[in-house]
Amino acid sequence: MALQEGETSSSSINDKQEQNYNHVITIVFLALFIDLLGFALILPLFPSILDYYSQTEDGFYLSLQRGVDWFAAMAGIPPERKYNSVLFGGLIGSIFSILQFFSSPLTGAVSDHWGRRPVILMTVMGLIASYSLWAASRTFGVFLLSRIIGGISKGNVSLSTAIIADLHSPKARSKGMAMIGVAFSLGFTLGPMMGAYLAMQTEKGEVFYLRSALSALMFSVADLIFIFLLLPETLPKEKRVSSVTSGLQAAVDLLSPLALFQFSAVTRGKESPSEQNLQNLKILGLAYFLYLFLFSGLEYTLSFLTHQRFHFSSMQQGKMFFFIGITMAVIQGGYARRIKPGNEIRAVKRAIMLLIPAFLLIGWAANTTMLSAGLLLYSFAAAIVIPCLSAVVSGYGTASQKGRVMGILRSLGALARALGPILAAAVYWLAGAEICFTVCGAFFLVPLALLRLIKQQTKEE
Repeated sequence: MALQEGETSSSSINDKQEQNYNHVITIVFLALFIDLLGFALILPLFPSILDYYSQTEDGFYLSLQRGVDWFAAMAGIPPERKYNSVLFGGLIGSIFSILQFFSSPLTGAVSDHWGRRPVILMTVMGLIASYSLWAASRTFGVFLLSRIIGGISKGNVSLSTAIIADLHSPKARSKGMAMIGVAFSLGFTLGPMMGAYLAMQTEKGEVFYLRSALSALMFSVADLIFIFLLLPETLPKEKRVSSVTSGLQAAVDLLSPLALFQFSAVTRGKESPSEQNLQNLKILGLAYFLYLFLFSGLEYTLSFLTHQRFHFSSMQQGKMFFFIGITMAVIQGGYARRIKPGNEIRAVKRAIMLLIPAFLLIGWAANTTMLSAGLLLYSFAAAIVIPCLSAVVSGYGTASQKGRVMGILRSLGALARALGPILAAAVYWLAGAEICFTVCGAFFLVPLALLRLIKQQTKEE
């Protein structure tokens, strides 16, 4: 009888704990989805924004454009203005990822001492300032400042993964990382379409991006209120690092790419991971970087390929990205979240193997049927890799280290997204789509080989 009561009590505690985990996952998913809707509104407007500042003969913009023209000439890119503005757009886009590269591990380290909740609220307030400047901007300098503040404040994404990493259950962590992937897919599917629609509704005498900027501001304010009212603190005081200073002592490690690949910040202090676990982290970090480096290159050049080869209009481009986003959301919500803990690496390896034929089909596509087949494989693989790798990495380190671990992982991703598009665009215009996509596809064998080196994780508390 006593044994039955003990089992009932244990089951009740487990059920309550699982309910708490599901509550946190739901809040993080909704908060990140709202955030990404606002962030993605600007994506289809970038070319038009650049044209706007070029036509208004903004002095700062034109001086930067001359620098881009010089770079394009040095790299041997065809001397057509639209190609140069594409390169310029890529460089501006990279600023965001480079700043995110710096901010992610720092916000993670600070949150290891202060807790996740206050730090994520501060990052959202930074985004509110960024969107306010965008809405008020009438010069390129102010617009660029808004992007800089936005990049610095985008550490909220790494904090979302750190919050999920705080959950003790491997099953809950896997589910949480998959739901973060769903939030990204939905945000990047619906956000750009909303941004394009709002720009089309511009009234006479109104700057075409104003409504999109105000909507992004509205989303960020709603996100702040939502997080303030509903998000609980997931890192208890007893599991936090002793001081902010101890979290920031590793600043050089956090900001040095070489140290990030070595996960040096995690080795400081008494709770350094075992040699085997540290080696696994290094392999996972390098595989994550190489995957995103190659993937972001394809992501950036895909719209160039369809415009050049199939003469896709803006609406057709929108439909293509909508198809990719919906496919990814369905796979992440239906398949990725059901991958059992311990099977993530196997799922990632299968997904990466699918990307090789996906790249070849897209790069050599002679018709839209061949392109669609490549995009389907591409979407399936893209839906699996990042959530699963994030779930695996979140299992490493003690409770007080997880913010730094996930911050470092996000920084490696930001570095990959800063470098991938620029280099892929240069290869595309110098050697053509076929060579670019074939080379990228072949290089996916490298992260695939790296993941075969992962060994069994040793237990750490």
